[in-house]
Amino acid sequence: MQYQYVTSGTCSELILFDIDENTVVTNIKFIGGCNGNLKAVSKLVDGWTAEQIAAKLLGNECGFKGTSCADQLAKAVLEAAGKVK
Repeated sequence: MQYQYVTSGTCSELILFDIDENTVVTNIKFIGGCNGNLKAVSKLVDGWTAEQIAAKLLGNECGFKGTSCADQLAKAVLEAAGKVK
C-alpha cells in the first residue's frame, strides 16, 4: 500500500512510502527538507518494519522544534501500520 503523510513542524512537507501487510516500509521519499540527509535516512531504514523505524527514530528532535523529519517518519509509519494490519 502506498501511503502519504503530511508532516508537522518540519522543513519537509510530505513523506511518501510503501508499506506491506507485515509493516515493512520501502520506497521512502521526503518532499522538502534537507535533501541529502533525508535521502540517507530513507536508504538506511528501507526494508525495516514500522516498529523498527519507530524504535530508532521516534522522539528525535531537530533544534528547538520538538520534532524532526526522522521523528515525523516514525509517526507516519506507525500510523500507516495501524491501517494495514
